[in-house]
Amino acid sequence: MYSHMMVGSNDIDRSKAFYDALFASVGGKPGIVDPKGRIIYMHNGGMFLVTKPIDGEAATPGNGMTVGFAMNSPAECDAWHAAGVAAGGKAIEDPPGVRDGGMKLYLAYLRDPDGNKLCALHRM
Repeated sequence: MYSHMMVGSNDIDRSKAFYDALFASVGGKPGIVDPKGRIIYMHNGGMFLVTKPIDGEAATPGNGMTVGFAMNSPAECDAWHAAGVAAGGKAIEDPPGVRDGGMKLYLAYLRDPDGNKLCALHRM
């Protein structure tokens, strides 16, 4: 288990607007910007951060990496997904819905404006 997850962004202001809308859709607060310019979000006990790359290179999405966010209901997954698309994200994979791979999960997938793969998930 991770204590937090951090992704890179090439445009921090754009990312803050995107993630503020995403988390607001499920009752979250706007991100807090720390002294190093990282944006911090808290959701369901997890911490998620967005930052400009610390090495000065362009941010790139993780190859095959998905950042998952636990949701309290399928309705939260749907609201999260709709807010992400409205804020400039891209809907990817199947439409939001139940998947059964031995455990029923309600999943909704997005790419953020920097190309990071995101998933809202609710265990049925």
